[in-house]
Amino acid sequence: MDRRQFIKNSSMVASVPLAMTAMGCSSTVAGQAAATQAVKTPSRMPGTLSWLEGAVPSYQPGATFGYPWPEGELAKDTPLSLISAEGNPIPLQTWVTAYWPDGSVKWTAHAIPANAVTGEACKIIKGKPAAPQQAVSVNRESNSIVVDTGVIRFTVPQSGSALITSLFRGNKEIGRNAHLVGMRRDAPENGNQDEHFESRIISAEVEQQGPVRAVIKITGTNRTANGREWLPFTLRLYAFAGGETVQLTHSFIFDGNAESDFISGLGLRFEVVQRDELYNRHLRLVGENKGLWGEAVKGITGLRRDPGEAVRQAQIAGVATPPLSEWDERVSSRMHYIPVWNDITLTQINANGFEIRKRTKAGHGWIGSDQGHRASGVGYLGGVSGGVLFGMRDFWQLHPVQIDLRDTGHDVSTATIWFYSPEAPAMDVRFYHDGMGQNTYEKQLDALNITYEDYEPGFGDAHGIARTTEFTLAIMDSTPSRDDTIHMAQSIRHPARLIAAPEDYLNANVFGGLWSLPDSSTPALKKIEDRLAWQVEYYAGQVDQRHWYGFWNFGDIMHTYDADRHVWRYDIGGYAWDNSELSPDLWLWYSFLRTGDPTTFHLAERMTRHNRDVDIYHAGRFKGLGTRHNVQHWGCSAKQLRISTSSYRRFHYFLTGDERTGDVLSEVTDADKALGALNATRKVDSSNPIPNIAKMGGGTDWGSAAANWLTAWERTGDDKYRLRLENAMKVIGNHPQGFFAGAFGYDVEKQELVPYPEKEPGLSHLSSVFGLIEMSTELNQLLDVPEYKAAWLKYGRLYSAPAAEQEAVLGKRMRGNSLTVAHSRLTAYVAVQENDPALAKRAWQEFAKEWGGEKTIGTTGVYGPNVLNPVEEAAWVSTNDAAQWGLAAIQNIALVKSAL
Repeated sequence: MDRRQFIKNSSMVASVPLAMTAMGCSSTVAGQAAATQAVKTPSRMPGTLSWLEGAVPSYQPGATFGYPWPEGELAKDTPLSLISAEGNPIPLQTWVTAYWPDGSVKWTAHAIPANAVTGEACKIIKGKPAAPQQAVSVNRESNSIVVDTGVIRFTVPQSGSALITSLFRGNKEIGRNAHLVGMRRDAPENGNQDEHFESRIISAEVEQQGPVRAVIKITGTNRTANGREWLPFTLRLYAFAGGETVQLTHSFIFDGNAESDFISGLGLRFEVVQRDELYNRHLRLVGENKGLWGEAVKGITGLRRDPGEAVRQAQIAGVATPPLSEWDERVSSRMHYIPVWNDITLTQINANGFEIRKRTKAGHGWIGSDQGHRASGVGYLGGVSGGVLFGMRDFWQLHPVQIDLRDTGHDVSTATIWFYSPEAPAMDVRFYHDGMGQNTYEKQLDALNITYEDYEPGFGDAHGIARTTEFTLAIMDSTPSRDDTIHMAQSIRHPARLIAAPEDYLNANVFGGLWSLPDSSTPALKKIEDRLAWQVEYYAGQVDQRHWYGFWNFGDIMHTYDADRHVWRYDIGGYAWDNSELSPDLWLWYSFLRTGDPTTFHLAERMTRHNRDVDIYHAGRFKGLGTRHNVQHWGCSAKQLRISTSSYRRFHYFLTGDERTGDVLSEVTDADKALGALNATRKVDSSNPIPNIAKMGGGTDWGSAAANWLTAWERTGDDKYRLRLENAMKVIGNHPQGFFAGAFGYDVEKQELVPYPEKEPGLSHLSSVFGLIEMSTELNQLLDVPEYKAAWLKYGRLYSAPAAEQEAVLGKRMRGNSLTVAHSRLTAYVAVQENDPALAKRAWQEFAKEWGGEKTIGTTGVYGPNVLNPVEEAAWVSTNDAAQWGLAAIQNIALVKSAL
């Protein structure tokens, strides 16, 4: 689907095109043209892999991707190779990431070398892969690990503060001593002097050693000057055959005290060895798009006397100047009077402005150089004989950030990429209010009725949340050209991704096969498809218009809109950050699978990368649980499995092979044990029919635990997870009330469900909408547990059934069965399983019962003085509805399209 054409044809009343805001473009003809090109979904040919953005990347430092396989098609040890559209072999490294129940391969992950010639499409086939011309190698030495790509070589120690002790290109040392630095203080303002800390390695291990990709995993902590160990981290270093880059993924856990630990700086620092004359040393900082700030340590342009055009042009281009003897003597004899700019700083404190300034040395004033909108976070420090091009992904989006270049006129210079700027206010993760007298459950539930916030003293704690930052260090043998610098910056901002065609994901029957390809063949279908496309573009635009950026925020979206203020309810309890509430993650990932659309992929990936870190506790009393929606991502006292569930993150892992996402999937495998320490329903139902045993809700708790176990079973093939699933499914299926039982006892030691004594049937409108519908579809696809399937089909048929039918089967009319649109896809699933045309028609009737009536897609422009910035508003949109309507639309089309 050409989304731009859809946008053009849609009924819009705003004066600024929606697609433009999705790309962050200004209201200009040039901006409109850029947006038109950017939002078009590339065509993808079944049976091939293509680049996510369509075009072949201008710079490709090595890429990793996932690929799906139908059950029974690929045996575990079958070699795989990659060929271009012309049939030319492309070196490939393969590893298995998931298995089908019969032991065949379900998902593989792959790596290709730097600068591999793939063309716009390539294909995986069975057969021995081609070997890279320059294989990456890993050598273990007594106290270190040495990685060699054939172009660069770097050394990782197994202890100490340095993460990389040396960076070589050929036989020349270019960089050294890459390590983490940081600062903290004991109060956000006017606290004690900053206490410095730096990284300390606990262990370094080889996860992959070639021939195409090598991965080194470091675990460590940060140590302060007084010996305190805190902020534990995991860092992976990636190197690709023939590559000149080291790619780093750093994840840390905040394990401090929110009342006394205020981080005032976090950075990655490294040194660059300088060999060139001061006028042959170059500094580069990439701004927005193709914007580039490029200067020399000692500039020789703009002087009163001209050294010669060849000299000036060489310095501007970043190549060696002619010998001094060829310069105008009036300049060459006075070089000692030209200032040496030793220190340069770029600060981006918010999403909308950065500043570059420089000075000659400490103790002297800073000179403002320039300002801009959004810096790319990419720079170069070195000279004509070599240096380091460095960068941070999502730089301005994760503000406050900063780049410091220091001692550029010395023999050894340093660069620091601050992923939390020391010039910003100290990081403050304290809870945002004093409780307002909510010291009992009764008061907390009463307050929930006004702000929708589930408050409890001590629960709005950030201890245990995490954040991940990705860096690139390119080891260069010369100053890269200005064009090459821009191409490299683009690869850091948007890492190259190979993806399969939507038909291939669908034909592999992964993720339950709960989608189909877009189909606008009838007016009714077109209406649904148009809205599906519009919703994605609308949220993409809202991210930029509403500035959903920042260190802890980027990737998430807001929950509910305030039409009176024309803002999302960022400051109202449970209406603010969404935190995966009602499964927007699933909606976006299924949308991507069926379209292959890059805008959808970016929204989904950013959401996954945020939610897997910030919305889940990785340490402390709530480890394994996630936090319900709130003004702060960690603020709500509802700590639940339904937020940390693997249901939302497994898509990203299998599609990309991302190891950090894999770590989080592993973390939550046994998160169900946290139910033994915290009852999610403690405020509304503290009863426990079986004393000394935990409670597992039959909806969100069970669906989340099942997703965690299924993911572990897929990834490992270990039958203990299959047995755990089957046993639980049988307990649910054999219960007289099945899914209408509501809850079960749970033995956290044995990880087994225990049926409660039978009581009247009941249900919750939330039980199925946090992934249980999708998870039960997969469980019924993968495991033969008839009693579970029967109980699920009964639940699906009766949830939205007429009252008389409910009473006839269950003995009572169900209450609380709202979210009818969302559950229409469950009705559709039952209709297909039981071949019931009448039920299929009922599914579409339920789908039409949208709260508030039928919606008209489009936006209204809102301008000052009614708002701070001009915005496009669709006041009827809420994320709960958008996610669940989107999932119902996608699945109903896939399941019962003929009944529409």
